[in-house]
Order: sequence, then structure tokens, then C-alpha cells
Amino acid sequence: MLTLKFSELQLQPGHLFLDAGAGFGRHAFEAARLGAKVVALDYASDEVVTTRNTFAAMAEAGEISADQFVACLRGDATRLPFADNTFDRIVTSEVLEHIHADTAAIAELYRVLKPGGILGVTVPTWWPEKINWMLSDEYYAPKSVGGHVRIYSATELKAKLRTAGLTIKSQHHAHALHSPYWWLRCAVGPRNEEHKAVQAYKKFLEWDIMKRPTSTKYAERILSPILGKSYVVYSQKSHDHARAI
Repeated sequence: MLTLKFSELQLQPGHLFLDAGAGFGRHAFEAARLGAKVVALDYASDEVVTTRNTFAAMAEAGEISADQFVACLRGDATRLPFADNTFDRIVTSEVLEHIHADTAAIAELYRVLKPGGILGVTVPTWWPEKINWMLSDEYYAPKSVGGHVRIYSATELKAKLRTAGLTIKSQHHAHALHSPYWWLRCAVGPRNEEHKAVQAYKKFLEWDIMKRPTSTKYAERILSPILGKSYVVYSQKSHDHARAI
């Protein structure tokens, strides 16, 4: 299930692509399928291992060529282990809300992005996220390790991207049908995944992801601007950056 639109990223075969905070690799895998050369980075070692193994299996199955998988490594988004102006395209999906020093992370993403390169960022949408926080103290930090440390407004996120030197290109919301799932999770306890209502809704979402029926596609299109769990912003580093330095 993708949150970012690769058409908005304008990803081309051969682009060097960084998924910063890749998790289990959903955007990294799609970038590789589209012909990019992919680096996946995450702070969680278990997710790095799983993503690396999946890339190896994809290459073995012939889904991607071996040279499209450049690296999968553990790292800190506030101290990226890459040279300036390295990547053509970067995504960071549902990551910044976990990082106390979010402006440092954005500055690092800007630093390693090539002039003219595009950065795609997703964070939880303000008001669906606010309901989660109201329903459950467990959902967010500091009571939960690795929890969410802030709720972004659209204005705040775009301002921080602009302050780093990026130009906002476009924006949208995604995953309207996922907001009620998380409200339900928070209402019964975020760790109570065995609750019958939670299990039933999860099965519905899994069915929707696998089948993609027209009815739910239409519902997502209509409801996402209002109810979408994720807020997505695409921004670009100036082509003039290289001359400026």
C-alpha cells in the first residue's frame, strides 16, 4: 500500500532513490520495480534485515535486476551517512513525527538531495491524528517508546521544508479508510490487536488492499481530502543550489 504517488515524484529509470525510514520497504520496492537504483535506510535493525532479504528475493525471482538494489542499511535520519547532493529522489514516509530533531532530519534530507531533486514527505494528518491522541495516551510519546512526538499542521510541515531551502510543488491526503481503523485501535487500546472489532476492520483493509474494488477506490478519492490519515507534500531543491555553493 503506497502513500506517495510516484507520478508526483517524477521518478525515472536509473534515478538514485533514497527511502529514509523505509520500514519494511513498500516505497523502496516500488521504486526498484520502476527502474530506480534504491537505497533503503531505517533505524530499526529488524526492519533493515527484512527489507534486505526481500530485495534479495525480488532479484532472485527476476522482479528487479541485482544492480537496482544498492544498499539497505541502519542509520539515523538526523545524521545521514551520504555525501552532499547524492540522490535524485528521496521519500520519507510517516517518519518525521517520530523524530524530536525533525528540522535536523529535514536539513539532512535537503543536503543529500541533488539540485533539482524531489523530496516526498508524508506525516499523519492533523485532525485524525489529534483524535488518536485524545483517545489514547499509549499512542504517543513519551509514554510509548518510538511513539509520535508531535502533530503536524500542513502549515508547519510546509514551513519547515521551505526553511530548509525546498520549494513546495504539490500536496494531497491519502488513506481515508485507515483513519477509522486507528481511532478504533486507540479506543480499545493501541496494543489490543486481538479485539474483535479491530480484527474485523483489519480484515476489511487487507481485502481492500488485495482486491482494490471500484467502490473503495471511489470512496478513497472522495473521502481522502477530508478523512485521509496521511498528509503528503512534494518539494524540490533548486537547480541553482549547486551554483550557490
